[in-house]
Amino acid sequence: MHVRHSSDGPAVIRFRAAGVFLLLVHLLFVSWLTLRPLDVPWVTAANLRPFAGIRADLALGPAEAVRRIGEGLLLLAPLGILLPMAGGRLLVSPWASLARTVAAGALISMAIELAQTGVPGQVVDVDSLLLNTAGVALTHVLVVPLSRSRLRRGNRAGAGDLSRIGSGARSYRGEATQGATPTITRVGIAP
Repeated sequence: MHVRHSSDGPAVIRFRAAGVFLLLVHLLFVSWLTLRPLDVPWVTAANLRPFAGIRADLALGPAEAVRRIGEGLLLLAPLGILLPMAGGRLLVSPWASLARTVAAGALISMAIELAQTGVPGQVVDVDSLLLNTAGVALTHVLVVPLSRSRLRRGNRAGAGDLSRIGSGARSYRGEATQGATPTITRVGIAP
């Protein structure tokens, strides 16, 4: 079994812990906002046709369309930053990070939409799923790659060259790992 030793310092651990904490706070807020029962006199039918709700929003005029579409984009947008922050990885493919983050955002949005089927006054809308996912993707693309490159530059100055890190073959400081644990031969027991 190969055990990978990393030099994750207290700063990285605090960064991840802050990411997890903020992620949980945001998800609790979104759950409260989207899954609380509403006391309304009537509700519209569920929208299961993609872009039908967006077209209806656009028909209400530019100001109302911007407000409604903006709400859909912004609801889960912080996940585009918080999910990678909770992961705490600096050395990851930008495309893989985007794919993981968008997939997780889409799954969270779908879980919310499915949970809304049992909440009085809440209506399922496939356009919410699309807008929420697009918001996660946009936030991730606009913030995460630049933030990671800045953090990597900061780490290079303080912890050595991160470009040397491979699949556990080198530590964060560019030093070779310690290798296998030494063993001691057995010694017979005296009578």
